[in-house]
Parts: sequence; C-alpha cells; structure tokens
Amino acid sequence: MNTRTLRRLSVAAAAFMAIGAAHATNFSKAVYAGAKDDIKTIYKAERDGCGSLAGNAKDICVETAKGREKVAMAQLEFNYSGKQADEAKFYQANYEATYDIAKEKCDDLAGNEKDVCVRTAKTNRDKAKSELKLAKKVTAAADTAVAEQMKADYRLAKEKCETLSGDAKDVCVASAKARYNERW
Repeated sequence: MNTRTLRRLSVAAAAFMAIGAAHATNFSKAVYAGAKDDIKTIYKAERDGCGSLAGNAKDICVETAKGREKVAMAQLEFNYSGKQADEAKFYQANYEATYDIAKEKCDDLAGNEKDVCVRTAKTNRDKAKSELKLAKKVTAAADTAVAEQMKADYRLAKEKCETLSGDAKDVCVASAKARYNERW
C-alpha cells in the first residue's frame, strides 16, 4: 500500500476519532454498520503500514493502530446508542489505548529510565481512571440534586394549586406534574 493512501486513511481515522467525544449522534443501523466496516478497513491499512518497520518501532505502530481502532469503535458505539455507559467506555478505551502505546514506547529504554517510563504511563492511566470515576459520581450526585429540586418545586406548585377548585385546580396540578416531571 502506498504512503499516500496510508496517510489518507490515517487522516480519516483521526477525523473520525475527533468527532465530538461527548456528543452522541444517534444514527441508523446501516450507517453504524458502514462506519464499523470503515474502522476495520482503516485499522487493517494502518496495521499493514507497520509491516515495513522492525523491532519495537513495529510494535509501537501496531499498538497505535489497535488503540485507534478500539477508541474509534467505542466512539462509534457511543454515537450509535447515546448511552452514558457507552460514553464511559469511550473514555476508558481512550486512556487504555494511551497507556498501552506509552508502555510499548518504554521498551526502547532500559534500567531505571524504563521503570520510570512504565510508572509514568501507569500513573497517567490511573489518574484518567480516577477522573472517570469522579465524573460518574459527580454526574450521579448532580442527577440526584436535580431530581430533589424538581420534587421540591413540584410540591410548592401543587401547594399553590390548593387555592383553586374544580377544573382550574385539576389543570393546575396536571400542569405542575408535567412541568416538574412527576408521574401521573
């Protein structure tokens, strides 16, 4: 495969991975399947491009191709489903791929330099992992707080409806339920 084609595929892969990390697109199953095939094609081309390399440079190239594929697949899954769990998997794939590539690059070193390199890679991965955990907890706490605020606002609105009677009261209560997301 010539370098021009490989560059074009690499640019396409980078552009795909740059698609709004925190924004789900939600597209059709056909688009999803086509994008999945594209990711696999790009991975194969990148992996084939590593064939001309040798030693650790080849290992780094292969690990980079694998990482890009994992991140792109996780991004695709999140864009398809829009679920928070898939968004978390995207971020996890991102920090795991970064870790795997960094660890592979450490193989060029020896002795204490290698130990420090590996420790740095692990530390960066662990920091990213803890940031993801923190983000999940903050999101859960924020969701809980918003739900409690909505309930309190609903109770206040319902109390205000008590001054009315008949259909006006029924409309007021129904409106409050709809506005504050209360179940019927």
